[in-house]
Amino acid sequence: MMKKALIVYNPLSGNRNVPRKLDYIVGRFNENGTLAVPFRLSMNTAPELEKVLLDDRFDCVVVSGGDGTVNSIASILLGNGIDIPVGVIPAGTCNDFARSLNIPAEMKKCLDIIFSGNITEIDTGLINGEKFFLNTCAGGNFVDVSYSTDNELKKRLGPLAYYLTALGELANLKPIRLKLTTDVEAVEGEFLLFVILNGRHAAGFWNLVEEADLSDGYMDILLVKNCLHVEMAALFFKVLNNDFMNDRNVMWIRTSTCRIEGDTGFNLSVDGEEWKGLPIDVQFRHRSLKVFTPGK
Repeated sequence: MMKKALIVYNPLSGNRNVPRKLDYIVGRFNENGTLAVPFRLSMNTAPELEKVLLDDRFDCVVVSGGDGTVNSIASILLGNGIDIPVGVIPAGTCNDFARSLNIPAEMKKCLDIIFSGNITEIDTGLINGEKFFLNTCAGGNFVDVSYSTDNELKKRLGPLAYYLTALGELANLKPIRLKLTTDVEAVEGEFLLFVILNGRHAAGFWNLVEEADLSDGYMDILLVKNCLHVEMAALFFKVLNNDFMNDRNVMWIRTSTCRIEGDTGFNLSVDGEEWKGLPIDVQFRHRSLKVFTPGK
């Protein structure tokens, strides 16, 4: 039985409902015989949170926020060798990581999953030996949408805000020169973007790679070749309809390691948050993070 849980929440995530539900969350843990310790995230609290996790003994950490918030807490655990399971209460715009693990949006169901005790060990990506990601690492056109879209627009429209922002960028596409080396093949050429996936979903799009498995030790890399604007517009709607894998401008590679070099005039999106650009060396750490998930 869990004796003590750290409840980490981002008060600005998604529709900002979590602070109003905090008493309910703490009460559910108390009913299950667990002391719940809330921790409110803000811009400069990461060092304090790391100290709390290192100095105290918790049986689990529960994270309420979007993909970026979950990443920040998981990165502290992974970087310090803290081997406790993570519970997720999705509260972001897209919640791609939670959806890839079939974790529902309803808070009661999320807490039921945590109290059920069912745990899945998932893979994590490590970039240049310093930056972890749980779900996606992307670069090129459109990827800034995840961190540049207006917060109020995201709050009102959810994932639709990303789609509208991306459509607005179609007229300004710029090809990027990339060289990608994996343990199965090497690719070089002009592309519009690349996405490295651990799970199935990204940027609110469902089942980008339906076969993706968070625990198989492999990453799935999608590359979009440089193409005409009209072809990219058509591809966008194919992605919306989950019918794009056979498009001639799409490449799909499954690998356990990769190195990507090329143009450096853009930053990356790592689990929806901005990070520095190329070159990157990516390795997958097999089943390195424990997450509470629905039972099969």
